[in-house]
Amino acid sequence: MKKTVLVIDDSDTLREEILRSLRGVSLFDTYLEAGDGLDGFKVLLNNRVDLVLCDLEMPRMDGFRFLTMMRAREEFQDLPVIILTGREDRDTKIRGLEQGASDFVTKPFDTGELVARVRVQLKMKGLQDELKRSNEMLRTLSITDPLTHLHNRRHLMEMVDKEFQRSSRKGAPLSLVILDIDYFKKINDTYGHQEGDRVLTILADIVRRRLRSYDLAARYGGEEFVLLLPETPVQEALSIAERLRLEVQEHVFEGSLGGLVITISLGVATYPSSRVESIDSLFRQADEALYRAKQGGRNRVELMAGASIEKGVP
Repeated sequence: MKKTVLVIDDSDTLREEILRSLRGVSLFDTYLEAGDGLDGFKVLLNNRVDLVLCDLEMPRMDGFRFLTMMRAREEFQDLPVIILTGREDRDTKIRGLEQGASDFVTKPFDTGELVARVRVQLKMKGLQDELKRSNEMLRTLSITDPLTHLHNRRHLMEMVDKEFQRSSRKGAPLSLVILDIDYFKKINDTYGHQEGDRVLTILADIVRRRLRSYDLAARYGGEEFVLLLPETPVQEALSIAERLRLEVQEHVFEGSLGGLVITISLGVATYPSSRVESIDSLFRQADEALYRAKQGGRNRVELMAGASIEKGVP
């Protein structure tokens, strides 16, 4: 990946000397510069930077103020900053380190020392970035169903808890849809479990396409899925469920599944409601609605008991 350095110093001569030293060892692909902390911060906001070399004493905004503004933003928390200063007193260095400086280079600087300190900071940042990527990958794996790549049940319950609390505070509607593939056992018996898994992944793709960016879909278990729909009243949840039902029914399978037609049954529940006072009752109402959809002939959507389809008010 290409690397970028930002050099901030009010001395044109010193900036050029630093840039020349860094170009001589080819540590970076892009070299940016600014004459003071204010301009440097603007450059930082508009560019992806891997390391900053910043003078301590500058007009308009000095190095201390620059560090304070930079560390106040989450995206810059791990960005290494090497402070350039003519001061050698202990208090200055302690203050700079406390405000987020990664290292100090004293002016006039030795080119070899400057390059060595830059190399160390780049290596440390590379290790930190790799650790963050690994942690993010582990986080993704821990909340994802390995077959369908939808969220797993554990993450679903965490998000339901958060959204239920938010809905309780704001009085905003929260809808839950439980859906189940009709006669899925017959699909497994006829085509085999490997093709049955393929049906599950295709259904997951359809669900993923149908949902809005702030909705959440999870595999709840087996051939059962759950949709969590924040800020969604019952009538809108019913429309989403019905469109999904139709899209699944109309899906054309290819290959060894050619000619297969699958359908789903769905149950919809919404909070707040006189029948829903907790997460457990929200799931229970959706599950009972799903059961009625199954009993009513399958391939249909049912609302929680007492919900009004016309007014959309549970």
